[in-house]
Amino acid sequence: MGKLATLWAFVRKHKYLITLAIFVVIVGFLDENSIMRRVGYAREINHLNSEIDKYRADYNESTERLNELAADSDAIERVAREKYLMKKPNEDIYVFEGDTEK
Repeated sequence: MGKLATLWAFVRKHKYLITLAIFVVIVGFLDENSIMRRVGYAREINHLNSEIDKYRADYNESTERLNELAADSDAIERVAREKYLMKKPNEDIYVFEGDTEK
C-alpha cells in the first residue's frame, strides 16, 4: 500500500505536468492530425510543387517548339536531322559522341 500512496502523492503533486505531457504525446504523435503527419504532408506538398514547376517548364518548352515547327518549314527538317539523325539520300552523317542527346 506504501507504493500506491507514494505514486498517488507524485501524481497529485505533478498533475499539471503529467496532463501537459499526455497532451503533447497525443497531439504530437497519436492524433490523426499530429504534428509529425503535418510535417510529412508539408514535405510532400513541396515535392509535388517542384514537380509541377518542372512539368510546367517542359510544357512551355514543348509549346515553343511546336509553334516553331508550325511557323517554319525548315524547322521540321532541322529537328529531323538533329534529333532523329535523318539524312538526304546523297549525304553522309558523322555523329560524334558528345553530340547526341540522352
